[in-house]
Amino acid sequence: MKKTNVPFVTLAIFMTTFMTAIEGTIVSTAMPTIVADLDGLEIMNWVVSVFLLMTAVSTPLYGKLADSIGRKPIFLFGIALFVIGSSLCGLAQNMVELIIFRVIQGLGSGAVQPVAVTIIADLYKLEKRAKMLGLNSSFWGVASVIAPLLGGFIVQHLSWHWVFYINVPIGIVAFLLIVFCLKESKHSSESKLDLQGTIWLMLFLLTLMIFLQNLDSNTNFFITTLLIIFILCSVVLFFKAEKRAEDPIMPLSMLKNKEFLAINLITLLISGVVIGFEFYIPTWMQGINGTNASLAGFAVTPSSLMWIVGSFLIGGMLGRWGIKKTYDYMLIILLLADMALIFVPIYTSFWVFCVIAAFNGTAFGSIMTASQVRSQLLVDKTEIGVATSFNTLMKYLGQTMMVSIYGIVFNSIIAQGLTKNPQLTQSMMNKIVSAEKAKTLPIELIPQLRQVLLSSLRGVYVVSLVVILVSIVLNRFYKDNKKLKM
Repeated sequence: MKKTNVPFVTLAIFMTTFMTAIEGTIVSTAMPTIVADLDGLEIMNWVVSVFLLMTAVSTPLYGKLADSIGRKPIFLFGIALFVIGSSLCGLAQNMVELIIFRVIQGLGSGAVQPVAVTIIADLYKLEKRAKMLGLNSSFWGVASVIAPLLGGFIVQHLSWHWVFYINVPIGIVAFLLIVFCLKESKHSSESKLDLQGTIWLMLFLLTLMIFLQNLDSNTNFFITTLLIIFILCSVVLFFKAEKRAEDPIMPLSMLKNKEFLAINLITLLISGVVIGFEFYIPTWMQGINGTNASLAGFAVTPSSLMWIVGSFLIGGMLGRWGIKKTYDYMLIILLLADMALIFVPIYTSFWVFCVIAAFNGTAFGSIMTASQVRSQLLVDKTEIGVATSFNTLMKYLGQTMMVSIYGIVFNSIIAQGLTKNPQLTQSMMNKIVSAEKAKTLPIELIPQLRQVLLSSLRGVYVVSLVVILVSIVLNRFYKDNKKLKM
């Protein structure tokens, strides 16, 4: 049997990582144009959230399948599904169709991302694995730098449809590289797939996401109560199913490991901090600093670039300090950067945010890469796929949960500000967050509008501060296994 062509398979993995990573930012860049063409402003958030949701609910299943029937077939299936979903999204004629096709795309993403990381674990020995995972993680940073420029160019010179079509050639090349260059022995598993556990886990995640999406809406008490009851019931039934299962989709023994559990809970929380920083800083730049839309997005670019640096440095940090001290140092950096965002004056120079972003990016890249490496080390070799998909699941759960919580805090503080200032309106707030539209507002009201906006943004970062403090506390709840020290 021929050996795997490691360089070409690694290239394919990097291509698929870039393909899925760029999807979030480039779609956000094109969203105003998409809404203008397809209408449906009131449901546009589902274009983003349904993609994250489908990715999150499917990762545990794909992780288990990758362990039981092989990485290659699951990875190929994920790439194919993502490419098909991307093609359909480009063909969408209305917002409902686009949301439905994003479901397909998200289900493909749910296979591509965790299985790619699992294949890296198979291909590279421990001493090189952290560097390769760091390099793979760095493509997220590269994607977040390129996506705003690429999205703007595509929308201006082609059409928004190409935001999705661009994935097709990348996906096809990656698919062919995996078909011809990845060789793996056949996986044979006599155990049955844990269908009960899979169904209850997916129903739990689906209901949880729907509940979070509706927290800030006018959902009636009866529906909210039903959702809470279903969430609790599905959790109980999931754990019962896992105890009975011959080959559980999520072995409960993994969760009994305090270090594994703590690290992945920290991953969930810090992923939420990441999305809060990257989503709201451009709003700060436009709404308060008056920076134009193109430049505003670059306030988070240093974070993306230093994410790459943090990803590369993590191997050395883990080898020198171990996981616990590394997390302590990185979480303290995040704490100080977040406090800076809370206490900076209303008119703060652009470069200050770039410096804050650089520190944030270093910590984000270090923590996320360390969590991947450590999660794989803490489980048996036969459970690497499940552990990797669980780690990926925590990232998406953290992002989706915290986006909803940030939104509630942000909108609540704005509502309070408008109540205290009757001369201000919601329509004015909608305009102040855009540097161009702010020029149409009465000049005497702009300082008050910016003050309300600043209060709401500070509220977001106070939530982040609490999340970081909880992460620091969680890092106290386990012993660093020195035998696994790199």
